[in-house]
Amino acid sequence: MSDAKQVIIKGEADEATIRQAENCLVEAEAMLLMADSHRGYGMPIGGVAVYRDRVPPSAVGFDIGCGNKAVRTNLMLDDIEGRLDPLADEIFERIAFGVGGANPTPVEHELFDDPAWDEVEFLAGSPALKDTARAQLGSTGAGNHYVDVFVDEDDSIWVGVHFGSRGFGNSVASHFMELAGDELNIMDQTPKTLAVDSDPGRDYIRCMKLAGRYAYAGRDWVCETVVGILGGEITDEVHNHHNYAWYEEHGGEHFWVVRKGATPAFPGQRGFVGASMGDDSVILEGIDSEESRRLFYSTVHGAGRVMSRTQAAGRRRRVRTRRTRPDGSTYGYTEWVHDGGLVDFDAVKDRIMEQGIVLRGASADEAPEVYKDLAEVLEAHAGTVEIRRTLSPLIVCMAD
Repeated sequence: MSDAKQVIIKGEADEATIRQAENCLVEAEAMLLMADSHRGYGMPIGGVAVYRDRVPPSAVGFDIGCGNKAVRTNLMLDDIEGRLDPLADEIFERIAFGVGGANPTPVEHELFDDPAWDEVEFLAGSPALKDTARAQLGSTGAGNHYVDVFVDEDDSIWVGVHFGSRGFGNSVASHFMELAGDELNIMDQTPKTLAVDSDPGRDYIRCMKLAGRYAYAGRDWVCETVVGILGGEITDEVHNHHNYAWYEEHGGEHFWVVRKGATPAFPGQRGFVGASMGDDSVILEGIDSEESRRLFYSTVHGAGRVMSRTQAAGRRRRVRTRRTRPDGSTYGYTEWVHDGGLVDFDAVKDRIMEQGIVLRGASADEAPEVYKDLAEVLEAHAGTVEIRRTLSPLIVCMAD
């Protein structure tokens, strides 16, 4: 790494996260960590890597086009306040959550007519991938992906969602990561890149853009469906990717800017930034400043984890033991043992309920205590963004 290239860090970052960021600087022109950063696969979540003529599939990540969308409705708190539980039940029933889950409501979309399906060798040679993508469009997946109903300072009702391109994006990422020379379990290695003027580079960019369209279409459908369940209409929307590579001009030069778990925040551009299931989220807007330019007009995408999923929820593991029969002989026996995590999720659910939030699904690894405080994270970005709306959660739906 050149002595002239240093990682720009907003807020605080641990050594493992900084080390990953430094690895990216082997090929990147600049590397930045947003205040919600933490260790990821190859490149940190909350990282922004800047390249001239190359793109790194592993830095964009497996969930290409993952992002946040929030829509304001014409509904007020009084319109839904007395029926949050049945509304949450219907949302949780109608929207597909979980790993590999398909949408029970088939969604037709013009993106499936995109010429890339037939012209890109990888896609043309994987017809089953298109079928899977059709089936999953409008499903949300697992992990930290969610569908929430919020109320703002004026008692207006909002719907917010967070998810990406599902199995389609994962397949695209895996193929091009291996093509670039990365291992799929990459952690502390420098992400390999593809030249944008090479056939693999051009194919990746086309697939990435298609996965981005797919993610946008899924979030559009979910927001429209949930607003319909609530009995309202959409009056405003805020929509951004945060796992994507953009071709942008900065300081009179053009770069490929990879934001992995980071949101674009150009002057006047709004973004929806979600917090944990028990905390307020925000609608923010980018502003112009010297610091904004230094960050390549980027900001956070969420609160940022401080605890791994295993630390929070523990883990189940198989243990081989021996048991004794009545006659004294022994035999091998395998049983599952659960190593407890640091989060008491029953207590979390009680606390969420006391806050007046209706929770469906979720688990210990998504509890509020595994995340940073969003207000503190945003404070580290003061002077680059301004908060326009504060959204308090009423209904939170996530995969079990």
